Amino acid sequence: MPTPPPGRLLGSGRRADVYEIDEAWVLRRERQGGGDAAAEGAVMAHVHAHGYPVPRVRPSGSRTDLVMERLSGPTMLQACLAGTLDVTEAGSTLARLLRELHAVPALRSTDPAVRVLHLDLHPENVILTPDGPRVIDWSDAAEGDPGLDWAASAVILAQAAVAGDALSAPARAMLTALLADPSPLTRPALDEALRRRAANPTMDEREVELLGTAGELILSTARTS
Repeated sequence: MPTPPPGRLLGSGRRADVYEIDEAWVLRRERQGGGDAAAEGAVMAHVHAHGYPVPRVRPSGSRTDLVMERLSGPTMLQACLAGTLDVTEAGSTLARLLRELHAVPALRSTDPAVRVLHLDLHPENVILTPDGPRVIDWSDAAEGDPGLDWAASAVILAQAAVAGDALSAPARAMLTALLADPSPLTRPALDEALRRRAANPTMDEREVELLGTAGELILSTARTS
């Protein structure tokens, strides 16, 4: 099925742009030819089939273009900044979404300890629709140890928490709520998440420099929560 030509630009992220197709569907196009839309769509279809809250997808015939259900509502971050969602509730919701995802069996592996991992679950990748939160941007999805997924989300929040800007206090509160209950996060998983974040080509030099302090914050928060 050929990908429809892009319509009105609806939004842009670090790696991709989202275009309008019609009232029901949008096209997300990776910039600079990156990504694997077919693999990403397969993961989304798999978790959707198990009841996980993701947009519906349809084949695009392209490695860079993903056609998916058009969602209505703010991102979790937008809702927090607008004061319509408490930041502690946001952190607790992220924790719930991680637990629910890791209840879904892996798509390929037969090892019961291996689960689907999002690896980029943070407040800008959760859309608060009238039917509840939906998780978007599965371009980093993989299969593996759930602890790595928890660590990846914690690193993103902690990095924002130590940045010293307007988002730092809300991010710290979200991190505390995320780690309020026991989780599969381990020190090796955290070290791997920090390594991956540092290697992310979208990170600038200052963001990478914050990762050491971010890791310390995660360890202290996890110990005292």
